[in-house]
Amino acid sequence: MSGANTPSCDVLVIGAGPAGSACAQMLARAGLDVLLCDRHEFPRDKVCGDGLIPDAHRALARLGLADAVLARAARTGRLDCFAPRGGRLAVPAQLAVLPRRELDEMLRQAAMAAGARWQAPLRLEALLEGADGRVRGARLREKGEAVRDVRARWTVLATGADAGSLEAAGMCERRAPSGMALRGYAHRSDMAAQIGGLQVVWHKALRGGYGWIFPAGGGRFNIGVGYLHRQGRERDRQGAPNLRELLATFGKVHEPARALLQDGAAPLDQLKGAPLRCSLGGARKSRPGLLVVGEAAGSTYLFTGEGIGKAMESGMAAAQAIVQAGSAAGGDAEVRAAYEAELALLKPRFAAYEVANRFNEYPWMVDLVAWRARRSPALLARLAGVLDETQDPSAFVSAPGLLRLLLQMR
Repeated sequence: MSGANTPSCDVLVIGAGPAGSACAQMLARAGLDVLLCDRHEFPRDKVCGDGLIPDAHRALARLGLADAVLARAARTGRLDCFAPRGGRLAVPAQLAVLPRRELDEMLRQAAMAAGARWQAPLRLEALLEGADGRVRGARLREKGEAVRDVRARWTVLATGADAGSLEAAGMCERRAPSGMALRGYAHRSDMAAQIGGLQVVWHKALRGGYGWIFPAGGGRFNIGVGYLHRQGRERDRQGAPNLRELLATFGKVHEPARALLQDGAAPLDQLKGAPLRCSLGGARKSRPGLLVVGEAAGSTYLFTGEGIGKAMESGMAAAQAIVQAGSAAGGDAEVRAAYEAELALLKPRFAAYEVANRFNEYPWMVDLVAWRARRSPALLARLAGVLDETQDPSAFVSAPGLLRLLLQMR
């Protein structure tokens, strides 16, 4: 393969978000010929809360990017959880905020520095298949409607929550998203000291959703609302709340949100919404010659909407399977089995967050946990363990777990 116009490679990675770029970097590090492409030219904006929780920090460390990313990010040592009755619980954690426009560009640049080649804008039109049905690359549409066929030993689909790309690849099992989110950026330099941690707010007026305010540094704040369906009972768009109305409600029930949205803050950048695909559901994860990673594979947590860390983990798992299982056995079955086994190891944690999503549907549970945790250092430490993935979140929302909270005295 010589230059960007050569029509073949070892691995074609479609999508340059955290999952695709992480995958491309690991593959290129291993000496494979990798073409990374995306439908957008970079850098580009991406609708997200921009929060980096501990699993994202660990994934960035594996990629050799943790120090560089954290040097540019706004860092904080706590998550401020606001219960419906107004109580606040500060959960200690190593957290950071970096707009996805910057984060994704850093990840893409790292993949290129490792040896991956880049081409954009290219949109997935269809997969290329051999006579045996095995995926052997993709047909990609360029700007100006020109079509390019790229042949590859392996294709990695990292196209995010876009159901259209999953359908084009024949991998979509559920078109409806798991939820929706809406966010904007506000500037209010005088509130930088007031909002020191990442704020997440639950309130019955948010109709089963939640709001957030994440300080992005320099008096800039990522503010938004999200609405997530219980897995297995997704509602159609008509049954979900209007997110702009939900954001307005957020400003009524949470004073910092009101200040950012109404009281003299610089105007919000254009509000942008996006679907979320959660709980490793809604799509097939592999077929001969093809692996699906990141939010296309449902790598976002249902309860919190966090997905950057798990997206990178899934991309690295796909790269590892191609490099190790592919080299050892050379067969599709071995690579696919290795990749899906890694995803299976993550499934219990996603299942726990499905249970934890009841906090969004029943906000009184947040009041209970916050009330107990303010009186119990041990419980607060366990909540911190949920964030750094040393504790099971389902322990706080199961019936036995709630009973223990009521009876716990210290």
